[in-house]
Amino acid sequence: MHALDVLGDPVRRRILELLAEGELSAGEVGSVVQSEFGISQPAVSQHLRILREQGFATVRSEGTRRLYAVDPQGPRQASEWLSPFERFFAPKLDALGTELARGRRQRRLAAEGGTPATTPPTTATTPLKES
Repeated sequence: MHALDVLGDPVRRRILELLAEGELSAGEVGSVVQSEFGISQPAVSQHLRILREQGFATVRSEGTRRLYAVDPQGPRQASEWLSPFERFFAPKLDALGTELARGRRQRRLAAEGGTPATTPPTTATTPLKES
């Protein structure tokens, strides 16, 4: 299974989001995913198994509990596959980051009694174009 096929499923993406915050037991993952997606515990276990087999999650036993964590191998594979395409979106994300920082700075200055928040930027930027 390709790394992007693993990430193509919303349940598996949600599980990875949960695990990205730290190690969780199968029961903790299951209770969140079952309530959000309305699926059974065996279905959650199947998704955890796929994540484990495809290198996206690790599992360790602690007594009767099974604790899951993100395995960096799977996300790294997905990132490596996507990296040739970064040239299409990275500059736009950089420009967006610049504009967000500029807006935060203007709001901070306005709050400090400096330049009004509605003052347009003084430097020219490359506009974000729709692709």
